[in-house]
Amino acid sequence: MKQLYFFIIVLSLSIGSIQAQKVTQDDYKRAVSYMYSNIYNKTAFNLNTQVNWFKDSSGIWFIDYSKLGKSYKTVAFKNEKLESLFDHKKLAEALKELTNKPFDANHLSLSNLEKAPKRLTFSSEGQDYELNLRTYDLKVKPSEKKKEENAFESKSPDGNWIAYTKDYNLFIKSTVDEEEHQLSVDGKKDYEYATYYGWDDIMEGENGERQKHFSVNWSEDSKWISTRIADFRTAEKMYLLDYSIDSLYKPKLLSYYRGSPGDTTMVKITPVFYNVETKKEVKTTLPTGTHINSVSGDWSKTSGVFYARYPERGYLKEYVKRMDLNSNTEQILVEETSNTGIDNFEFVVVDDKQKLIFLSGRTGWRQFHIVDLKTNITSLLTGDGYYINSIEHLDKKNGIIYFLASGKETNNNPYHQQLYKVDFNGKVTLLTPELAHHQVDFSEDGKYFVDTYSTVSISTTTVLREATSGNVLTTLTNANTDEAMSKGWKAPEVFELIAKDGKTTIYGALWKPTNFDASKLYPIIDATYTGPHTQVFPKSFNQGFRNQSLAELGFVVMVVDGLGTSGRSKEFQDHSYKNMQNNLEDHVLAIKYLGDKYSWIDTEKVGIFGHSAGGYDTGRAMLGFPDFYKVGVASSADHDFRMEKAWWPEMYQGWPVDDTYESVSNITNAKNLKGKLLLVHGGLDENVNPSATFKLAEALIKADKEFDLLILPSQRHGYQGDHRKYFTKKRWNYFVEHLLNQTPIWNFEWE
Repeated sequence: MKQLYFFIIVLSLSIGSIQAQKVTQDDYKRAVSYMYSNIYNKTAFNLNTQVNWFKDSSGIWFIDYSKLGKSYKTVAFKNEKLESLFDHKKLAEALKELTNKPFDANHLSLSNLEKAPKRLTFSSEGQDYELNLRTYDLKVKPSEKKKEENAFESKSPDGNWIAYTKDYNLFIKSTVDEEEHQLSVDGKKDYEYATYYGWDDIMEGENGERQKHFSVNWSEDSKWISTRIADFRTAEKMYLLDYSIDSLYKPKLLSYYRGSPGDTTMVKITPVFYNVETKKEVKTTLPTGTHINSVSGDWSKTSGVFYARYPERGYLKEYVKRMDLNSNTEQILVEETSNTGIDNFEFVVVDDKQKLIFLSGRTGWRQFHIVDLKTNITSLLTGDGYYINSIEHLDKKNGIIYFLASGKETNNNPYHQQLYKVDFNGKVTLLTPELAHHQVDFSEDGKYFVDTYSTVSISTTTVLREATSGNVLTTLTNANTDEAMSKGWKAPEVFELIAKDGKTTIYGALWKPTNFDASKLYPIIDATYTGPHTQVFPKSFNQGFRNQSLAELGFVVMVVDGLGTSGRSKEFQDHSYKNMQNNLEDHVLAIKYLGDKYSWIDTEKVGIFGHSAGGYDTGRAMLGFPDFYKVGVASSADHDFRMEKAWWPEMYQGWPVDDTYESVSNITNAKNLKGKLLLVHGGLDENVNPSATFKLAEALIKADKEFDLLILPSQRHGYQGDHRKYFTKKRWNYFVEHLLNQTPIWNFEWE
C-alpha cells in the first residue's frame, strides 16, 4: 500500500509538471509575431490582394508583395498580359532627383494611380505627380481644385433645380431664374424635413445640437423628389460620460438618440413625396416608422413610380410596394412573413425587363424569387438546399444576376462560397469551380471580376476572370507563407461534429501553439461569437492566423458555429430565436468532443472570450455553464438585451419584449458566477452602451461574487491604438494567470 501511495504521489506530480508550462518572454515574443499587423505582408505575403480598376476601364493595377518588398503590377484588358506597371528603379531615381529625398525602389508607397497612353499619374507622400513612361521624366502635378459640393443641397439630374432646407422645411430653387419654391410648410426644430437620424450623432450635454444632415432622392427624370421627415419630439436618449479629455477636470456629458427594445419613445421617420411641376406633396398610405423600421426604396425609370420597402416592428413582416404617384395608387408586390425575425431580405427592380428580384428565406433557404411586374406572379428563381450570400453584379441589359452562394456544391464545405450566375429563366451556372472560398470584385461594366480564393488550409490565389464564362485570364498573385511556416506555423485544424439536435453537422477550427507538444496538457479557450447574423468559421486562408497569438502562450483555441448562427438553412438559424441563452450548448458539445478525441486537451480548464455579442456569450458561459467554463473575458458586451439598441434584440429575441428577455439576461443570472470573469468596456461606446456592463458589475457585487472590471474611458465599441494593445495584453494575461496558473509577464515588446 505504501508503494502504491508513493506511486500515486509521483504520478500526480508528474502530471502536474506536464500541465505546468512556464510562460516566458519568448512565448510573448512569438505571440506578438503572430498578430496580424506583424504577419500581413511581413512574414506572410499576398494573403489578400487589393486590386484597383483604372477609371477608363482599360485594366487593373495591384501590389505584389514579397520578402524583397512591393512590386506594382498591371493587366491591360486589351491583351490580358501581366506586366510591371513601371520600372521601379527608374521611378525611385526620378523621385529622388525631383524631391532630394531617398526612395527605395522596393518599398515605394504610391496611391491614386491612373494610367494613360505612355503616362502615369500618382500620389506619394501627399504630393501628386505625372510620369512619362517613355523618358521617366517626372513632374509635380498641380493639385486639381475640385469644386466642393454643398453637402446640404442636391441638384436635380437635369440640372434645373436645387433642393435644400431652410428653417427645417424643404425648398427647391430654379437654376434658370433662381425662383424659390417652398415645398413643406410645417417643419420646425425636432420635426425636420430632408434630414435623417444619424447612428453616430453624438450631442454634447442634454440639449446639445445634433449633427446636421441633408438627404433627398430625385427621380431620374427630375420630375419627382422623395425625402423624409425626422421627428425627434418624443425620442429619448442614451448617455455617456467622457472622462478622457486631458484639459477637462469634469466629465463631459454626451447624449444620443437610441431606442431600446420595446420603446415607443424613438425617432420617428415619415416618407414624403413631391411633384416638382405642381410643387405639391403627394400623400400616400406608407407608414411612419421608428428609426429601426422606416420606409426605404428608390424611383423607377417610369416617371412617378416609386418602389418602397418597409418592415413591421418585430421583423415578422416585410413589404415591397409599387407606388404610382401619378394615379395615387399602391400595389403590394411582396409580402414577406415569418414566425422568426426576417434579417436577410433584399430586393432589386429591373425596369427594362419588368422584373423584381428579391432574396428571401421563405422556402427554408435564402434564395432568389422573381416577380413579373406585368402579371404580379411570383416564382422561385433558384433552387433550394443552399444559401445565397450576396448579389455581386446585376447585368440589367441581359437579365443576369451574378451571386455568391455557399452549400450548393455537395463536395465543398457549406461555409465556402462560390460565384454563380442565373438568368431570369432560372438557369444557374457555376463560374468558380475550385472547391474553396471565393471573394470577388467586379469591374464597373461587369465584363471582368477578380477572384480571390482559398480555404483555411489552402493558400490564397488571386486571378482575373472573364465574367460571362468564369474563365481565368491570368493569375495575379499567390500567397507565400514560407517564412511563417519555417517558424512552425501550421494552418488551424478543421473539425466537425453532430450538433445538439442530434442530426446536423457543425464545423469549427482549432489553433495550437507552434511549439505544440502532444505529451502535454493544454487548456482550451473558446473564441466565441454566436450572433445570429454571422458565423466565425475561418473560411479563407488569411483567417488561419486569427487566434495564433493567444495559442502561442500555451493554449488551444477553438471556434465553432453551432445551431442558431447564419449562412445555412433558416431552420439552422432559427434555433437561436428567443433562445439565445442556449447558443453555447453546441460549444460545450464541441469542447467535450475534442477532449475525447485528443489527449492533450484539458477539458477541466476551459476559457472563453468574445466581443460585443461574443461578450454576451462570455458572460452567459460563465453564468449559464459555471461548472464548465472557468475563465472568461467579456468585452463591449450586451449583457442584457433590454438595454441594447432596439433593432438587434427585436430581430433575434423578439418583440414585444417578453419574459425571455429576463431569462437570457446575464444580469439576472449574476448569482451563478463561480469562475474568474473580466468585464471590459469602452467608456464612449454608443453602439453597445456601457450601462449593461456597469449593471452586471453591480449585480455581481450584490451577489458577493469576485470579478474584475476594466473601463477604457476614451474608447468606443472597437478599441484603437495603445488601448487595443493594452486590452490585448490584459486578455492574454488574464488567461495566463487564471487558466494556466502561471505568473504573467506585463512588460514585453510589441514589435
